[in-house]
Amino acid sequence: MDLVLDLSDRGDRAGALYRALRDAVRDGRLAPGDRLPASRALAGDLGISRTTVATVYERLVAEGFLDARVGAGTFVSAVAATPSRYATGAVRPRPGWRWAPVPVSGESAVPVYDFRVGIPDASLFPFDTWRRILAAESRLHGHHPGAYGGPAGLPRLREAIARSVAYGRGVRADPDEVVVTSGTQQALDLVARVLVEPGDVVAVEDPGYASARDLFASHGARVVPVRVDGEGLVVDELPDETRLVYTTPSHQFPLGVALSLARRRQLLAFAASRDAAVVEDDYDSEFRFSQRPLEPLHALDEGGRVIYVGTFSKSLLPSLRAGYLVAPASVMDALLAAKQLTDGFGSTQPQAALARFLEEGLLARHVRRAAKVYAERRELVLDALAGMPVEVVPSAAGLHLAAFAEVPSGLAERALAAGVAVDTIGQHRIGAGRDGVVLGYGAALTEAIRPGLARLARAAGWTSA
Repeated sequence: MDLVLDLSDRGDRAGALYRALRDAVRDGRLAPGDRLPASRALAGDLGISRTTVATVYERLVAEGFLDARVGAGTFVSAVAATPSRYATGAVRPRPGWRWAPVPVSGESAVPVYDFRVGIPDASLFPFDTWRRILAAESRLHGHHPGAYGGPAGLPRLREAIARSVAYGRGVRADPDEVVVTSGTQQALDLVARVLVEPGDVVAVEDPGYASARDLFASHGARVVPVRVDGEGLVVDELPDETRLVYTTPSHQFPLGVALSLARRRQLLAFAASRDAAVVEDDYDSEFRFSQRPLEPLHALDEGGRVIYVGTFSKSLLPSLRAGYLVAPASVMDALLAAKQLTDGFGSTQPQAALARFLEEGLLARHVRRAAKVYAERRELVLDALAGMPVEVVPSAAGLHLAAFAEVPSGLAERALAAGVAVDTIGQHRIGAGRDGVVLGYGAALTEAIRPGLARLARAAGWTSA
């Protein structure tokens, strides 16, 4: 038997051998029917007495883990192995649960030509400055590191976020209306817990953000896709019974169009007339490349219908796990209770560091610097696409572009095999509609954009070269 046994507990060799053999049977390293060494041989291999081995064997036989056969030896019992956790009878998800984890950027190799969506360039982040601030805040005790924090987040960070969104996005927010979250997905989860009951209709953009629609569906909502055109969400097609509308009006995901002013007003009127809520996900519009985009829905909302959701995953780093929501007072207590029940509170020291980062104007400085790099990459993408049979969707912000085009089935897989990571519009769509490609340029190396898109064109059949 070639089996590693842990007998590190030298004070109780019999107990250590018993646990080692029992665990080997339980986890399947010793399978039913396997023959164990004779007690004399195992004692010699392990440097312990034969009596100790014989005693352990007898105990495991008495407990049903082993069978002793006269004249044949000692074997693992046919009924001793623990059933697989996937076997019939094992604990299972509730009926209707259909979701499974999907691969994320940090779990896969970085492709040669990286046009994945939603990934910023980490090399632009001021790590030295961040480490200095984090170390300084770790030495301070104003945020009571030995105590539990409030579910809304560090007051100082809530104040900094309120100032930041007021200055940068025109969102009028009192610090008491801000909840710090660990990213957009947690913000949406809190909203779903508080506002959505099983069977409620949640309207989402189509094409749109799959993680949002899956989250609402996981709470029992009836998720209804609503078409997007050149003016954004087609409000006329919202179901009358809609309880909540999820939208990305400043830079629609994935097409990139902005919701027109007329549609914004129409959406707010719809929400007021149906007693519905609107979640405005403003995920990456800090990066602007032409005229200033339309004011957020939140800035136009006079009825307390809009919950504004933001994140630092694109403007800073996804690994910071920092986001926020701005909500009307009417739902704030419920949101805070949901946050406390599910997460308690966030890590206060990184929150304090982020607060100082905002207070000292370092976020605005970083965004300005990064935007110049992203603008150059964006122009390179547009220039390369100009010679291809595609229709670029107009967009003035964000870290990706979309283009309508004829694409072969399985393009994303075919391109990846050629070293190019790219999404298709169809991957983000539920209903019928035009297909094409979605090109992120946040993580794309500037010098790799042209050759990467040339390789994509070959994979898509847009060129014979």
